[in-house]
Amino acid sequence: MKTSDFEKLMPELFGEWQKEFEDDGEYGFTYIAEKEIEKVAYATNLTPETVEKAAKSGADLLITHHDAWDFVFGMREVCVAKLKQHQISHYFTHSPLDFVEFGTSTALFEKLKIDEITNLSTFKNDKEYPGIGIFHSGLSFTELHKRLEVILDEPVKAWENHGQPVKKVAILTGAGNNSALIRYAKEQGCDAFITGERTLYSVQYAKFAGIHLYVGSHTYTEIFGVENLAKKVQEAYPEIDLIMIHEDHMESF
Repeated sequence: MKTSDFEKLMPELFGEWQKEFEDDGEYGFTYIAEKEIEKVAYATNLTPETVEKAAKSGADLLITHHDAWDFVFGMREVCVAKLKQHQISHYFTHSPLDFVEFGTSTALFEKLKIDEITNLSTFKNDKEYPGIGIFHSGLSFTELHKRLEVILDEPVKAWENHGQPVKKVAILTGAGNNSALIRYAKEQGCDAFITGERTLYSVQYAKFAGIHLYVGSHTYTEIFGVENLAKKVQEAYPEIDLIMIHEDHMESF
């Protein structure tokens, strides 16, 4: 696969979502190494560690969900230097991957073996909305908690806020810690809200509203969306090899 092939594939996969965020710095190449792409590594985050692990794996391209954001002061410059040193191209896609139909929330629903996804996560009128899915046979609070911990392979913080079975679930992966998102889930009749970050106010509101709250890590609630993207690249170019970069569970409770 050539870099130009990959560049042409991204609009085909993301369609309207690339157009939605084309002026917002939410996707693109951080660095391009002019060489054939035979091995693609993927991770949630661009960090010096993920670049080094990609280099050790022999990757030609690293795909991540997050760029090394400017507010993580100085890290982006170090990452770019390492990408140049190892001659690894890097591409990230943030908001488009959160809302495309195969993206982060959908991927976590799939891992949870949800029976039906009724609403995809989306972005409209400058607001983000969680995806919503249904278990036809309800799970207990503890059953869903244990299932999440197995899938994410990390501790998951959970708050039990009612005594009913969990059937309808809302997911917004990553930083879905705005209490307005939990209110939306409650208004849609959801029994539980799953995300990757929390604040005092999200915990308070979930308790007040009577909706279970489950919080894994930002990194591992979103990795399966990146995996879905990597697999779609491999479907288009079957000759490439895929490698998942394992990141530390540094956010785990």
